[in-house]
Amino acid sequence: MYILLAILLFGILIAAHEWGHFIAARLCGVTVHEFAIGMGPVIWKSKPKEADSWDKWKQTQFSLRALPIGGFCSMEGEEEDSDDPHSLSKQGFWKKVLVFAAGAVMNLLVGMLIILILNFQAAAFAVPTVAGCAPEFEQVNGGALLEGDVFYAINGSRVYLPSDIDLLLMVANRGPIDLVVLRDGEKVSFTDLKVGTFSDSEGGTYKGYGFYRTAKVKEATLGTRLQYTWYNTVDFVRTVWFSLQMLVNGSAGVSDLNGPVGIVSTINDVGNQSASIADALLNIVYFGAFISVNLAVMNLLPIPALDGGHILFLVVSTVSEKLFRKKIPMKYEAAINMVFLFLLMGLMLFVTFNDVMKLFGRGGAPS
Repeated sequence: MYILLAILLFGILIAAHEWGHFIAARLCGVTVHEFAIGMGPVIWKSKPKEADSWDKWKQTQFSLRALPIGGFCSMEGEEEDSDDPHSLSKQGFWKKVLVFAAGAVMNLLVGMLIILILNFQAAAFAVPTVAGCAPEFEQVNGGALLEGDVFYAINGSRVYLPSDIDLLLMVANRGPIDLVVLRDGEKVSFTDLKVGTFSDSEGGTYKGYGFYRTAKVKEATLGTRLQYTWYNTVDFVRTVWFSLQMLVNGSAGVSDLNGPVGIVSTINDVGNQSASIADALLNIVYFGAFISVNLAVMNLLPIPALDGGHILFLVVSTVSEKLFRKKIPMKYEAAINMVFLFLLMGLMLFVTFNDVMKLFGRGGAPS
């Protein structure tokens, strides 16, 4: 059941992405030939309505295809120049940017909406708070953390949720950190905190930064629900960004990436490890919000074949036209996009193969 739910959720998020492109294209007066959910053979398609010749740009064929692994929004003039005044290539700079960015924006909005709906189920929110520090902390660092101090930032990155502390300490990789806490509404800074040997509450010793943490409860009001919806969204964006940084600096490898198979497997695990079906559904939907925000961030990366790549080419072409009075032909962009599309497909095949190997490596496919 959870696998089917995961596939459905993934399909909905991709459909929302393409719907964003479709809505923006129609608002900008761009001809959309087909809006499809899924890939592969067509299993259903709409019949275009009759329209006057001047209104034909509004005719779009909607289709449902056999493989629930994607979708597309086919626009006139998207891949090559067109003389049609309603083609994408004939639109102005900002209209093109809006159309290209609309898919990612829609995914971001869907993620935020999911989080907001879930936050309306919450009775309270957890504020990451200091529970105290080791006896040696003040001597080593020249000041003490007090019980009740609120974690504000680690190495310049805001702490919004209790889980942020684990995330930011992981990024620090046990190196020195700068910590800022809120004490009676005022910021108190501790710089260059290093991992050391500290006493624990039971008389033993441990390696760490020497502070203890807990969480205090903040009442759920309309304001705090909106606030924590924003916090969660920013947190998701930052998590994706940190993951990309780890790929670049080598602390994570391509083998650590998850493709559709890995995501479906993770969603299945989330469902199976939940205490009840209701909890499983809530956890899966929350994970779906993370995937939606992830799709938004990844699609805006300035990589050819992605939405961000289209925007990059648009900027380069516009600058070239302003400086050299020469526009870069779309055929060059199409060729580069095709090369990167094959590269991304190869990467996806590798990641998918790796996901399958992980499944069998741990004892078989999910049930």
